[in-house]
Amino acid sequence: MIGNKDIPGLDKLRSYGHAVAGHAGVLQDEDGHLFVKPCTQTEVNFYESANRDFPEFADLMPLFMGTLQLTDPAEAAAGQVDSATAQVISEQVASVAAGAASAPAPDASAKPSSWVPNKSKKIKTDQAVVLDNASAGFKHPNILDAKMGVRLWADDAPIEKKERFDKITASTTHKNLGFRIAGMRVYRGSENSEELDDHEYKVYNKDYGRYNVNEDNVVQEFRKFVFNKSAGIDEELGKAVCEAIVHDLKKIKDILERHESRMYSASVLFVMEGHGETLREAIEENNEAAFRVRDKESKRIDSGIAMEEDEDIDDDSDAPSGPQMYAVKLIDFAHAEWTPGQGPDENVLIGVRSLIRIFEEMAK
Repeated sequence: MIGNKDIPGLDKLRSYGHAVAGHAGVLQDEDGHLFVKPCTQTEVNFYESANRDFPEFADLMPLFMGTLQLTDPAEAAAGQVDSATAQVISEQVASVAAGAASAPAPDASAKPSSWVPNKSKKIKTDQAVVLDNASAGFKHPNILDAKMGVRLWADDAPIEKKERFDKITASTTHKNLGFRIAGMRVYRGSENSEELDDHEYKVYNKDYGRYNVNEDNVVQEFRKFVFNKSAGIDEELGKAVCEAIVHDLKKIKDILERHESRMYSASVLFVMEGHGETLREAIEENNEAAFRVRDKESKRIDSGIAMEEDEDIDDDSDAPSGPQMYAVKLIDFAHAEWTPGQGPDENVLIGVRSLIRIFEEMAK
């Protein structure tokens, strides 16, 4: 069942293991353009309200295309997954949804049990958000997930979760930089073929950011994401990408400073083309497209022909739309809400400002 919008291509969804953020049960369509992630109602609400009330903020997020109901409510109550739905979504996500729906209701008289980490990363839910896949359109995307914040838990978190997350903060770059690398994958990220997976990626899991990255080496570790001679990305190319990413991070900072929200355990997702030759060609093609637009605008002005403000003009018709070079997005809003009267989210902004400094240093 689809909510909000009619989404094409859902009949061809397949399982997709998110190599960086660790989202279990995530789906992707055959062409890789749709990203379907099981989620809580809180996350759905945040996407819907951002697109409805705060379009500038929504611009920082993956394009929200609607919601997907993972089970038929009537059959889910009996612990069964709708057969038509099962053809649309993978058994992996369907089983997650069915398990959540068939689980017995909590006993109100029972004492609350101790919180334990969810090692499977599966969310007990029967719905998902359908998003534009930020890594679509790249030939060999490098991906880095930066988990944001000094404080990682929401107000309603169990005390055990708060204590565990506070320990993570105290022992990682969260404490002073306001973020940590939660995962990363780099195309041809090692000259040792044994360290690469079947797709020639070196994958850094969540433990990498917790135990191998600190304030002293954080810039060097980020350089592994951008600069990579094995894949043909030299200093010139890498610095160009870093400079562009700084521009996007400053936009994120400016918009966060103008909105009142709280986002706990949200992330900034970085994607860049990891194949040097492809990246260089993409930069050249996008630059040529931009020059064509500027030249066209210049000729309009030089012609002396004034264009009426109410003339029917497609503002996007001349916008350059070349191959993908990089992308920077805010993601993961399971613990996000708007907080009128409480000011900007300084907890996240600390991390964003640190990321700006890191990419500025790498761009020099």
